[in-house]
Amino acid sequence: MSLVSLVEIQEKQFKKAIIDSLQLIDYNFPPNARNIVIKPNMCYYWDYSTGCTTDPKFVASVIDILREQISSKVNISLVESDASAMKCKYAFKMLGYEDLAQQYNVSLVNLANEQSDKTTTKVGKKTVTLKVPQIIKNADLKINVTKIKYSMEKIKITCALKNIFGCIPYPRKYIYHPFLSEVIVAANKLMKFDLCILDGYIAQGVGTRKMGLVMASTDQVALDAVAAKIAGVNPNSIRYLQLASREGLGKTDFTTKGLPWEYFGAKYPRRGVKEKFMSKAFEIVHKMHLERRLMLD
Repeated sequence: MSLVSLVEIQEKQFKKAIIDSLQLIDYNFPPNARNIVIKPNMCYYWDYSTGCTTDPKFVASVIDILREQISSKVNISLVESDASAMKCKYAFKMLGYEDLAQQYNVSLVNLANEQSDKTTTKVGKKTVTLKVPQIIKNADLKINVTKIKYSMEKIKITCALKNIFGCIPYPRKYIYHPFLSEVIVAANKLMKFDLCILDGYIAQGVGTRKMGLVMASTDQVALDAVAAKIAGVNPNSIRYLQLASREGLGKTDFTTKGLPWEYFGAKYPRRGVKEKFMSKAFEIVHKMHLERRLMLD
């Protein structure tokens, strides 16, 4: 079974909680890493207070730890890609990452503008071809700094594996929605990240709530399985999670260290009967909207 740590953040002490979470899984950074990629969640223009995007102060703590434990001279790039309804040049500014980049001397990279290579992989019986940015392919260390979010779409939750879907350097990602589970898994097969750290200080579910959680794991499938449990979703009901496990990306069986996941599950803003009904209605409307966009294209 894969190991996932759960630590509570005290007094906004992100750095200490992150270090504690890494120690619990016995993780040591590779000492020779020089080119490091960090992928926060910057899916839209809503700032960290909504629970939808990664707090830049949380990422700043990760940067501090990297420079202290590896070298002050490591080259760090924060990466994101344009999406159907989000442009990086605005998100970087509005979410506080431009200020972070200047203060910490790190690069902000829009993957949609980077050199990439077309690569093909199979997920189950489906063949998926995606562009893989060279900056990710050539990095010595890749860190996924994700969020936990309940989704009314069929994917049910957004966490570590879905965050890497955002690395696909193609803005009109809605074209992948008819086979979204397979593409999420393909993206993770072609862009394997070494470590996942979850910023769960503020969580977005049916509402937004302070949860004060840091999770860490080298197995993003296991971390997503724990996140699903916290969100009140059965991991076995999440198709992309089961596909990822079958494709050898990780294990849905997990063991935890630190606080029990049930402690944070009690804090998470879970859905009720009303939200389940809304979720089904959303799926129907979303499918109709997607079919219309694809026809127009």
